[in-house]
Parts: sequence; structure tokens; C-alpha cells
Amino acid sequence: GSTAVAADGRVFRVDMRLRPFGEAGALVLSFDAMEIYYQTQGRDWERYAMTKCRVVGGTPEQAGELSGMLRAFTYRRYVDFSAIQALRDMKAMINAEVKRRSLADDVKLGPGGIREIEFIAQAFQLIRGGPDNRFQNPRIKDILSLLDEEGLLPDRGGARLWYAYVVLRNLEHVLQAWRDEQTQALPAEPAGRERVAVMMGYGGWQEFHEVLDTQRAVVRELFDGLVADASQARAGESPGEEPVSAWTCLDSQERIQVLRSQGYERAEAAADRLRVILESGAVRTMQPEARGRLDRLMPSIIALCAGQGDGTETLSRVVALVESVARRSTYLALLLENRPALEQLVTLCAASPWISQSLASFPLLLDELLDARTLYEPLDRQQLSTELRQLLLRVGVDDLEAQMETLRHFRLAHSLRIAACEVMGVLPLMKVSDYLTWLAEAILEQVLAMAWRHLSEKHGSPTSEDGRVPGFLVVGYGKLGGIELGHGSDLDLVFLHDARSGLSTDGERAIDNEMFFARLGQRVIHILSTATPAGVLYEIDTRLRPSGNSGLLVSSLVAFEKYQQQSAWTWEHQALVRARPVAGDEALAAAFAGVRREVLAREREEADLKRDIIEMRHKMRGHLGTNASEQKEGCFHLKQDRGGIVDIEFMVQFAVLARASKYPELLEWSDNVRLLALLPETGLLSGEEAGRLTEAYIAFRSEGHRLQLQQVSSVIRLDHALTRHRQAVLASWQHLLGEAVAGEQA
Repeated sequence: GSTAVAADGRVFRVDMRLRPFGEAGALVLSFDAMEIYYQTQGRDWERYAMTKCRVVGGTPEQAGELSGMLRAFTYRRYVDFSAIQALRDMKAMINAEVKRRSLADDVKLGPGGIREIEFIAQAFQLIRGGPDNRFQNPRIKDILSLLDEEGLLPDRGGARLWYAYVVLRNLEHVLQAWRDEQTQALPAEPAGRERVAVMMGYGGWQEFHEVLDTQRAVVRELFDGLVADASQARAGESPGEEPVSAWTCLDSQERIQVLRSQGYERAEAAADRLRVILESGAVRTMQPEARGRLDRLMPSIIALCAGQGDGTETLSRVVALVESVARRSTYLALLLENRPALEQLVTLCAASPWISQSLASFPLLLDELLDARTLYEPLDRQQLSTELRQLLLRVGVDDLEAQMETLRHFRLAHSLRIAACEVMGVLPLMKVSDYLTWLAEAILEQVLAMAWRHLSEKHGSPTSEDGRVPGFLVVGYGKLGGIELGHGSDLDLVFLHDARSGLSTDGERAIDNEMFFARLGQRVIHILSTATPAGVLYEIDTRLRPSGNSGLLVSSLVAFEKYQQQSAWTWEHQALVRARPVAGDEALAAAFAGVRREVLAREREEADLKRDIIEMRHKMRGHLGTNASEQKEGCFHLKQDRGGIVDIEFMVQFAVLARASKYPELLEWSDNVRLLALLPETGLLSGEEAGRLTEAYIAFRSEGHRLQLQQVSSVIRLDHALTRHRQAVLASWQHLLGEAVAGEQA
């Protein structure tokens, strides 16, 4: 065999001890037996070993099947910080073995040795390899480079580790080649050490030993930083300083007293919330390892929540999250191992119940708290598109389920970032709306590409008489078109194509062009609105298409133009003011812009236009605004009541429809703020009046965002500032549209 020693030596040393059950296990196992072992008895150290596993024999089909099975054991679907504790445990055992066998001079197992570099790389592979398949790579050089690329080690630690790794591996080769022995131990005798130094290319042992010590110190520092116990590593703290008794004491009065001493004003309510989680089935049935993590984590949570404005409410929100992940203790490990992430969690939960609920519903988002640099540094439109495209490249093009989950996690992660930026004052309202709109556009761009690829593979591409592939366009209306999306906004979409009727696709299973585009629109909606474990991407509303729900889901541009010119109601032209292309064919987008300009620039009788707009506003207010009894009590709907957001939007739309024929610059924009800035040029409003409307619009929308993140209704009681803004809107409505507002609540 390859391990037998012949006259010319051996071919390879072969070690089979990593098989299931080690030396006591069968030498050859079936795939089923392997799978059962790893599912039921696989240990953490075996996950570390599997990061360097690859199939080297058998058919490609067999290799794929076995690799997929082992990958499922090795990498979790989520960010998995339990790997850190497993690493601590393994290193403790190795340290004990090093001490017992006096292996301090072992360049593999000793401090700062090869094994510690491998452990660092493998730990990050296990932590991040599930959601990010770039970490599923057996090449340590690639992993160390990736750690620097992602900023996961300080001061380009990956490059420093690779340099040390090369030095140590070269040394290992010298030690083994010298006497043809399987050893990593430095020689003890001076002559042997001098020989090793010369073989390594140095003038003598002293010179080489200084280099070796320097590299091992680098490795040791980075390794110790990784495995340090986060719960005890904070400067100036010790476990005894945490309020352990508030979590573990059995007497309720004692718990109340401890919480009150920490600054909880509503200590009774806080104590009751802790009692509920302690008595919950989720906690009572936790495995010992998970319960240990919870018991170490909760004192820190209690102490951090005490420092917030309403500690009891913050504690309640954070505890709800803890309850939701109690059976998935990896998330507890994440918070235990990352004090800054825990602090971010408490701060954001204190600021917004919307954020705390999002995190409780989708704990995968906890990963976003690990790096405040990315959490509070929003991306621009191009960066969002690039990041999403790269994420989808890591997913098989034929795996629609995985693609849909990737899209949803991307949207949830960036929605959390945007909300965090807003509640912490990093981004003002207009930038928040920009970010939310860019996010939707980046997603729509990829969803359309996925849907097109699916249909064209089945049916081929649509055809035209001139050989050009007809285009498809997604037009955004409402808040999306107006670049004014809010948290949780749905998307108002209209689908258009420019194909000629009577032609078909060019595939073997050809269908009519119109059928292709109808199915394409359906496919886009399916990808966007299907509920998966990560929820829906967006709620979709297509009722603004020609003829509404009774019309075709996808219209040709010719049919769309004919409808807008001959059949559309005034309110549909109002909606068109806020319409703009958000994804799809560029040539078709330009053609749509031409149609929009032509329709909106048509001369209109202002008296008729005012009548139509006022009538529509009355209908909307009657259906969606507050009722008479609510108004008597001083209630005001920020959006729908007289003097609110929709009144401002209607005034802008009236101005565009009334004056675009003379002032075409009004057709360049679809958002209300920029349109308001142009209105003084039309003579309809003074600069001062337009400025007051802009201030009111931003103030109302900012308050609406705040209420949404606090999960509070948009029906409010006006303070002095908002009352002043409402009065300005009412005055402009009367001035612009001539409708008396006497008798309305101010």
C-alpha cells in the first residue's frame, strides 16, 4: 500500500482517523451511513475539518452528491458564531496536550503555530460560509485574502497571517525533509538548530529565531483576539459587575429591588417581563449549552437596557427578540461574542419598535449589527445594484427559491440599515426616501432579468420585423415614481412592451409576443409578492394600468398612449405626473417619456380641471380621512385629511396639468419637492408660498416616517408646528383651487 515502507521509501503517509467514529469506525461507509452520522453525531471539530474537505475520486455525479451532503453539515444557513466557542474548546484541549507533551517548540501545535492560522481561517469559514459561499473554499490563501477584503481582521491581518503561514510551512517542510520524519518540532540541540536556520536561508539560528518569534507573535495576537471571551474581555469589567441576580434570583421582590437599583423606573413591569421569559416553554426546554449562553447574555442585556430612556420598554422589546431565537442559540452566541453588536441591538430597539419587531421576525438581520461602518453608511444607487448582482451570482441561476430568498434578505438588510440611519439621525427624510427608492429599483432590475431569463429559456425571445428584440418596461407610479417610498410602502407598477402583434417568440415552444409579455409581467409579480420564509419582497398594486383591474396586465406602448389620449380620466393624468420608468428597456423608457410629455402637456380648461380634482379629493377624503366625530376630538390624518399630504400632492398635480403646456420644465421631474420648487415660475404660487408648502410636505412626511417606525397610527393630534403647516396648506388650497375651507378644523 501507499503507507508501506519499501526500499525506496513510501509513496504517501495516509491518515484515516478523520472518518466517522475515527479508528473504531468502518473504513468504508455508504453515503447514507455518512449522512446519518454527521446529522446525529457530528461534532464541532469535524465541521472545522470539513472546511478543507474535497472529493478527489469517483464520478462527478457522486462527487456532487457527497459534497452537497457534507456542505449541509459544515455550513449553517445563517451567520454562526457558535464556531467561536467550539474553537475555544478545541484550543483548550490542544493547549493541555501541548503542555502535557512539552510541545511549545512545535511549529504546528504550539503557540502561534500553523494550527492557529488554520483555526482562524476555518472559524470565519464556519461563521460566514453558510450565507456567503465565497467562504466555502478549502484554499487557506483565498480565505485569508477574503478576510482582508471584508475587513474581518485588524490591520490587514489576513496578509500578515499568510506571510507567517508561508514561513511556518516552509519551516515544517525543512524539518520533515531533513530526516524524512513526520515532525513539526524544532530540534533541541544547537547543531540541529543551526542546520535548520541555514536550510531556511538565514546566516544562523539567532537571526532566524528572531524572525520566527516575530511571526509566531503575530499569529498568537490575532488568534487570542479571536477566541477572547467577549463576556469577560471588556476593559475594567468582571463577571461580578453584571446584574446576575436580576436574571437568576428566584424571589420576585428581590428581582424588583435589584432592577430598581439599576435605574429601572418601572421595575415591577421589568421584573414581570423577566419572569415571563424565564417561565416560558422556549426557555424551560432549552438544551444545557443554549441555556448557558442565555444565562451569560441576559445580565448584559438587563444592564444595557437600564441605560436607555425607557429601560423597561426597551427590555421588553429585546426580550421579545431573545424569545424568538431561544431555540436557535447560534444567535445568542452572535450577541455574546460581539459586544458592539449587542449594544447596537439595544440602542436600536430602544429607538424603534419597528426595528425590534423586524429583528425578532427575521433574526438573520442580526448579522447587520456586526459592523457599524456598514450599518450607518448607506450605499448609492449603483452600489446597491452591484452588491445585489454579486449576491445573486453566488446562487445557481436555476435555483429560483434561493434567488428569491437572496432578494428578500437583501431587501430586509438594507431596510434595517435605512431605518437605523433614520432613527439615529444619520439620514434626513429626503435621503431616506432616495435610499428606499434606489433599493426597490435595484431589486426590480434583477427580478425582471430573472423573469426574462426563465421565459426566454422556455419559449425563446420575442421577435420583430426588423430583427430587434422588443422591449419590456416597468413604470413606477405613486411613491415609487415620485422617489418618495416609505418603510413598508407597496409598489404601484404598470408594465409596457413595444412588440408588434401577430409575431411570436423564436424558441422551440414559441408563443405570441403578447403572451410572452403577459407571462413576463405575471412572473415579475410572482417573484415580488410570493410569501417565503423571509416574507414577501413588496406588495404590488397594478390598478393604475389602463382600464384598471379590467385591463390587460401588460399593455403595448401604442395602446397605452391611445388610452391616455382618448379614455383616461383626470385622476389618471394626475397619477401620470408621478410616473417614471424604473426598470427595463432604455429605448422603450425614452419612448414612454415622450408619451408622458405629450399627454401631460396637453392644454386643459382650468375650470374643468379644478372641478375634477376637487371632486376626486372629496371622494378620497370621504373614504380615507377621519370622520366627523374624530375631527371634533381634534384628530388629524397626516395624509388624507384636509390640509394634509394629499392636498399638497393634488395641488402639485393641478399645477403640472394646468401649466405644463407653457412650462415644459414641469415635465422633467416626478417628485413633489422639485416640482414645488418650479411652481413660482408658473405664476400659480409665490416663492414664499411654495416654500411654505415644501416645509409642510417635508414636516408631514417626516412625522409619518417617525410614527411608522414607532408603529403608531397616522391619525394624530396636531402640535403647534404641525398646525401652522396645516394652515399654510389650507390657505394655498383655497388660493390655488378656489375651494372655501371655512368651518374646517384647523
